[in-house]
Amino acid sequence: MTAAAWALDALLDDPATRTLICCGSGGVGKTTTAAALAVRAAERGRRVVVLTVDPSRRLAQALGLVDGGTAEPRPVAGVSTGAGGSLHAAVLDARATLDALVDDALPPERAAQLKRNPVYGSVAGSFSGTQEYMAMERLGQLREAALSGEAPWELVVVDTPPSRSALDFIDAPARLGRFLDGRLVTLLRRPSTPRAGLAAVPAAVAGRVTSSITGGVAAVMDKVLGGALLRDVQALVQGLDVVFGGFQQRALTTSAALAAPGSAFVVVTAAEADALAEARFLLERLARDRLPTAALVVNRATVLAPGAAHLGAEEAGRLAAVLEAAGHDRAAALLRLHAELALTAAAEAAAVQGLLGDHDAAAVATAAARPVDVHDVVALREVAADLARS
Repeated sequence: MTAAAWALDALLDDPATRTLICCGSGGVGKTTTAAALAVRAAERGRRVVVLTVDPSRRLAQALGLVDGGTAEPRPVAGVSTGAGGSLHAAVLDARATLDALVDDALPPERAAQLKRNPVYGSVAGSFSGTQEYMAMERLGQLREAALSGEAPWELVVVDTPPSRSALDFIDAPARLGRFLDGRLVTLLRRPSTPRAGLAAVPAAVAGRVTSSITGGVAAVMDKVLGGALLRDVQALVQGLDVVFGGFQQRALTTSAALAAPGSAFVVVTAAEADALAEARFLLERLARDRLPTAALVVNRATVLAPGAAHLGAEEAGRLAAVLEAAGHDRAAALLRLHAELALTAAAEAAAVQGLLGDHDAAAVATAAARPVDVHDVVALREVAADLARS
C-alpha cells in the first residue's frame, strides 16, 4: 500500500480520543474490527465500551454475550487489565432503548398506556429508521455517561449497521425532524388545533371550519384504516411527539460531537469490487460532511510472510522452474504458491490504491485473512495486532 500506515496505538492511547465509529458494508469484518479495536484499547489501559448495532449479533458471540439481556453494557472476560484498562460490551436493543425513552419522557401511567398501544410494537420493531434513531440515542447515552464520569468507561467504540445505511444514524435528527413536521403527523398530533390562517376568525367559527376540514380528512382515514386503528395511531403519534422531541435535541448534540475533535471514523472494507465501491462511497460521504476519518481498514487481506515479502511473483516463478527441473518438487510447489499469493497481494494493493483516489491521504491498515472465523478475545487480539503493525 502506498498510503500512509495507520498509527493505531497513538490514536487509542490518546486520552482525547473518546469515540470511534466503524462503518462499512456487510460481510467485510466490520464487527470484528470494532471488537478488535476495543480489545486493544482496553489492554493498553483505556476504559472502553463497545456497542454493536449489527443485528447479526456476531460481536455478542465473539465477546461471550450470547444469552439475553445484552442491551446494558457488561464486562468482557478474557481481556488483560494489567495496564489499568477494562472492556464492557453491549448490543443495541432498539425496542428496549425506545421503551426507556418513553419511560423517561412520560408519567408512568401514560408511558404504560403508550407501550400497550397495539401500534407501538410495530413501530418499535419495524418502523423505517427506528434502529438508526435508537443507535444515535444509545451512543449519546454512552458518551454522556463517559463524560460525566458516571460510567466505568471513557472511550466508546461503535459498530454501525452494514452497507450504505452505516451512516444513516448520523442523519437521524434531520430525518426525524422532517417526519415530525410532516402534514400527516401534524394532523394526527393536533387534529383540533385551528390553522394559523384562521387566527383572525372568531373562535367558534374557526373551530367549526377546522373541525370540518380535519373531520373530512379523518373520515377518509377512518374508512382506510378503520376507526379503532386510526385512534391507536393518533394516540401513538401524540405520545411519541413528546418522546421524540427530546430525542431530536440529544441526537443533534451527539451529531455535533461526532464532527468534533475526539471522534474518528474507521471505514472497513475487503479487497473485493462491491466492498471497495461501498468504502469509496463512505469515504466520500465522510469527507463531504467533514467528519474525521482515521483510517481505511482492509480486512481479510492477502498478507505475505515477513521473510518472503521481498520475493516477487516473477522471481518466485523463475526459482520454482529451476527447482522443479532439479527434482525439488515440494520446494518448487511452495514457490509457485508464493507466486500466486504475491500476485493476489499486488492486485489487492492496486485495487485499494485505486479506491483511495482523492482520498490518498487516508491511512491504510490491513488484517490478514484467517482460516477460521474470529470468535474469541484471543483472535480479536491478533486482528488488532495486525492492524497496529500494518
